[in-house]
Amino acid sequence: MTDLTSYPARLAGDIAGLLDTLNEHLIQATPQEAAQILAKVLDGEDGVLGRMTGLMITGSHFAKDLSMRDLLPPEVWLALGRAANELHDIGLDIDEHTDTISALATRPSPVSTTVPKPAASATGAGRHR
Repeated sequence: MTDLTSYPARLAGDIAGLLDTLNEHLIQATPQEAAQILAKVLDGEDGVLGRMTGLMITGSHFAKDLSMRDLLPPEVWLALGRAANELHDIGLDIDEHTDTISALATRPSPVSTTVPKPAASATGAGRHR
């Protein structure tokens, strides 16, 4: 049987699956790896959050057009517009903290902090009277 789902709809499903995979990696990540993932995701321009905001803005424009032609209720247009605005506001709130996350992402791995055991002192070990 032929799949009648359009390529863009399949692409959206694939992206959703990749986000699930990314979430699993984030769950198992070291702090530095988690910061690297979050820095990429939260980038307001090129990250997932920024791109999702752009997608919601485009969706809002699409819904506005269909609403004006009475093909969608205006509530759909308003809901997508609200979602776009909320995502934009969230991005602005997070933007204050992206430098901190990026700094953790680029911080060198901690060096071993074990202190070597002290050697026996030569003056105390061979003392004779």
